[in-house]
Amino acid sequence: MVLFVSGLKAVPQQLYDAAAVDGADGVLDRLRIVTLPMLWSGHHVRRHLTAKRSFEVFDSVRVLTQGGPNSASEVLLHRLYTESFDFLHMGYGAALTVVYLAIIVLLTLTQARLLERRVHYHDLPLSQTGGSWPGCSACDF
Repeated sequence: MVLFVSGLKAVPQQLYDAAAVDGADGVLDRLRIVTLPMLWSGHHVRRHLTAKRSFEVFDSVRVLTQGGPNSASEVLLHRLYTESFDFLHMGYGAALTVVYLAIIVLLTLTQARLLERRVHYHDLPLSQTGGSWPGCSACDF
């Protein structure tokens, strides 16, 4: 929620004004045209952190269930720990580490490639555009 609230506070009022000039008068129009695209990068960060944290649920499993009855609550990191340090199978623990790394890299690349939507910001200085942003009818300065 902190990421979404800070993202909402970071949306400039000028974008809402420009959307209103371009015909987005309703609340849903402003939400669809301005607010959600501006919040997408924060949503992308939150989704990445949540997915990363879902693989790092070691402490809860170790403290509460130690893998659970008959490995019912076993996760990859807990299995890696028990194989490496409880059973002293260092080679198997190292192989599990490589598998864990491959899963995290694959997840990160998939999220970056398939789920990414970019918000395009204008990067030209106003002096090169004749005093207004290209393609923006409400941005005549």
